[in-house]
Amino acid sequence: MKFYITKTPRIIKKLFSRYTWCFSSNKKEIYLTFDDGPIPIVTEFVLDQLKQYNAKATFFCIGDNITKHPLIYKQILKEGHSIGNHTYNHLNGWKHTLKNYVLNIKKTQEIIEKQGKEKLLTKLFRPPYGKIKHSQATELINKGYKIVMWDVLSADFDKKISKEKCLENVLNNTFNGSIIVFHDSIKAKEKLYYTLPKVLEEYTRKGYIFKAIY
Repeated sequence: MKFYITKTPRIIKKLFSRYTWCFSSNKKEIYLTFDDGPIPIVTEFVLDQLKQYNAKATFFCIGDNITKHPLIYKQILKEGHSIGNHTYNHLNGWKHTLKNYVLNIKKTQEIIEKQGKEKLLTKLFRPPYGKIKHSQATELINKGYKIVMWDVLSADFDKKISKEKCLENVLNNTFNGSIIVFHDSIKAKEKLYYTLPKVLEEYTRKGYIFKAIY
C-alpha cells in the first residue's frame, strides 16, 4: 500500500499555507470534491446522489475526460456545481518540467472556459496525487489559480482497504469546513458507491450543508 494520510496534519497546512486545505467555519458546512472525471455512469451516479440531498460539490476534471464526455460535463455545470482543473492527462507534477506542466493545465483551462462559455475569475486547480513542485505552484498562483488540496482523504482509490474503512476515513475526520476528496472514477467506483450515500445521509441528518468551492 502506498503511503498517504487520511487527515491532513496542521503542520502541513501551515508549511504550505499558499494552498487551500480547508475552510475556517463556525457553520455546519462541508466541501465535497471529486477528482478524475467526468466519466459515464460513475459521475452520473455522483450527480444523482448530490441532487437527492440538494448538495453542491466541486469537480476537479481531467481535460481529456471533458473532451470525451462533454454532455456529462455540461450536466455538472447545469446542476450548479463548480469546476476545477486537474490537468489534461492526470500529470504527476514531480515528474514534469514547469513548462510542460503549465501548458497541460492551460490546455484544460481553455476547455473548461470554452465549455462553460465564460472566463472564470477564480481558477481552481488540484494537482493529481497532490504532487506539485514549488516552481509550478508559484507559476500557477501568479496566473490566478487557487490551488485546492484537502483536509480529508477518503482513500476510495485504494484497492487494499474495505469500503467500510473508506467510510470510516470520512466520518472520523470530517468537521466544519472540511474539504473531502472522492474520485468519480472506475477505480474508486465500488467504495464511492458505498460511502457517498452514507456520508450525505449522515451529515444531512446532523444539519450540515454541502457547498461548492469558488
